[in-house]
Amino acid sequence: MGLYGRCLSKLRIRRQIIREFLAELLGTYVLICFGTGASAQAVLSTKLLDQPWSQGFVSLTWGMGVAMGVYVSAGVSGGHINPAVSLALASVGKFTLWKVPIYWLAQYLGAFLGAATVYGVYYELIDEFDGGTRYVEGVNATAGFWSTYPIPSLSTGACMIDQIVGTGILMLCILAITDEKNNAAPKGVVGLAVGLCVYAIGTAFGMSCGFAINPARDLGPRIFSAIAGWGTDVFTVYNNYSWVPVLGPHVGAILGAYIYYAMVELHEDPDEDDDDDDEGEDKAQYSMSTVCETKQY
Repeated sequence: MGLYGRCLSKLRIRRQIIREFLAELLGTYVLICFGTGASAQAVLSTKLLDQPWSQGFVSLTWGMGVAMGVYVSAGVSGGHINPAVSLALASVGKFTLWKVPIYWLAQYLGAFLGAATVYGVYYELIDEFDGGTRYVEGVNATAGFWSTYPIPSLSTGACMIDQIVGTGILMLCILAITDEKNNAAPKGVVGLAVGLCVYAIGTAFGMSCGFAINPARDLGPRIFSAIAGWGTDVFTVYNNYSWVPVLGPHVGAILGAYIYYAMVELHEDPDEDDDDDDEGEDKAQYSMSTVCETKQY
C-alpha cells in the first residue's frame, strides 16, 4: 500500500451513518450547484450578455443536477437528496425512520452550501446586475436564483396543490423506476431516469411556482439568501409563500408513495422466500435498489 496509502486509510470513516450523512450532503450540494447556477445564469446572461436561456434549459439542468447528485450519493446513502423522499420512504417501510432527521440535516446543509458556492462564483456579476442592492421582487430581482417564488396572482391553495402534485408524481415515478418486480431501470441508469423525471416535471409544471418539489432545494438556499443580503423578505413575500415548498412536497411525496403501493406494488407477486419473517423485514427495508437502498459495508 505504501506510506501514502496507509496514511489515507486512517482517514477512512467506518461508521455507516456518518458515511451516509456525508454522501447525502455532497449529493444535495451537487444538485444545488447545478440548479441554482443555471437559474442565475439564465437571468444574468439575459441582461449582461443579451443571450437569454430558455426555461427548458434551466429545467434540464435541474434534472441533470438531480441525476449527478444521485450518482454521487446512491451507492452509500441511497441517493435521496430530498427530505420529502426520505420521509415518504420511511412512511411505507422502505427506509429506517430514525435516520430521517440525520438525512434531513445533511440535505439542508448541502443545499445551503451549494447556494453559497454559486453565490461566490456569481457575486460580481450579481452586483453588476442589481447595483449591489438585493431585490426580492421587481425587474432586478435576484432572489429567484436561490429559491422558488410563485406567479403573484396565484393563491396559496393553488401553490400548495402545485407542489403536492409535482412531488407526488416524482415519488411514484421513483418507486416505479426502482421497482424490480415491475420494470425497474438498470442500476446504472436509475440516476439518469430520475433526473429526466425531474426535467419532465419542470417542463410540465414549472410555470406556477418553479417546481421546487424538494424542501431542501428550496429552504436551504432561501436561508442562505436571507443571510447573504436579501433579508427576511424571502420568507414573507407573496403572502408568506416560503412554507409552501417545504410542507407541500412532504405531503405530495407521502401521497405518491402510498398511491404507487396501493395501485401497483400491493398487487405484485410475493417473493418465494417471504415466509421467513426476518428476511421479509430486511427486504422491506432495503428492497429499493440504488436511489432508495442503503448499502451496508
